[in-house]
Amino acid sequence: MARLLVQGAVAWRGPDEPLVPDAAVVFEGSRVAYAGSARHAPDADEELVGGWFLMPAAVDHHVHIGLADPRAVLAGGVTQVRDLGWPPEDVFPLADISTGTDYDGPAIAACGPIVTAVGGYPTRSSWGPPGIGAEVSGPEEAAAAVLRIAEQDPAAIKVALNTEVGPGLTDGELVAACETAHERGLTVVAHVQGEGTTERALGAGVDELAHTPWTERLSDGVVAGLVRGGVRIVSTLDIHSYGRITPDLRRAVDNLFRFHGAGGTVLYGTDLGNGPIPPGIDVREAQHLAAARLEVEEILTAMTAWSLHPGARGDLIALDGDPFEDLDALGRVALVVKGGRLVLR
Repeated sequence: MARLLVQGAVAWRGPDEPLVPDAAVVFEGSRVAYAGSARHAPDADEELVGGWFLMPAAVDHHVHIGLADPRAVLAGGVTQVRDLGWPPEDVFPLADISTGTDYDGPAIAACGPIVTAVGGYPTRSSWGPPGIGAEVSGPEEAAAAVLRIAEQDPAAIKVALNTEVGPGLTDGELVAACETAHERGLTVVAHVQGEGTTERALGAGVDELAHTPWTERLSDGVVAGLVRGGVRIVSTLDIHSYGRITPDLRRAVDNLFRFHGAGGTVLYGTDLGNGPIPPGIDVREAQHLAAARLEVEEILTAMTAWSLHPGARGDLIALDGDPFEDLDALGRVALVVKGGRLVLR
């Protein structure tokens, strides 16, 4: 089996790992075979050497890949995405194709349609194609919708609690969706938008928030409840900004600052496809995470899902610059390896 070696000036292998100077990562097949000092690296069939910063490739936990260019996403350093809402007949076949090593885009984990109320978000949104929502009326229909989606092996079940643009799920429908998903071992991700929707999601037992809440300042009690409940928050901060400072951004950053400070888990996500979010790593999203007082290593941890260790997923990026010194280096992707295969040089 052919081996590929990538050597750089320094490597960040993952959380709580010391930086490795003059580092090398060797891939065998689709997996990491070695990660450490270049002096001890095994021989390889192909060697790529540069003054790069090496790290695991990025994961975007909130995209709508049907509204994006998969090639540009991959070229921008993101080798895995989670699609949080798209018609099932389109996104699940694409997700299956994307796991092949020759697919010219990121590996896609898909949730399929969003469980929502009749006429609820996003079924009337201009960006959402027909079939993006699974509309339900009553707890029995909510449970049945989750069961239908579960048959297609989704990455998660997404529910919509957006009371600002239409009807939202009732508490009974929301609880039924969560309980049915959890019985099938599925994570529940909630879009919360509107007064009191975060509290309702927490009470129903959701596992993640697809966005940092931005429509209201969360009380300290709700923040503490999210942390106690193990609820994760997908950042999606730049979607309220696009390079500007807005009231929605300020509220979201404040909420995330207090959530993170209380010990909550933050995941990197951008809502790619909605608005002018750049494909690949969004440096502005990382900068907003820094504004929420995440340290650089915490930002990199939020952006990645595995470490560079033998047997790990063979996805790596090489940056022209060190993000520990300059966070903008995350936007200077020089090399991308996906599944042990060089896809961008």
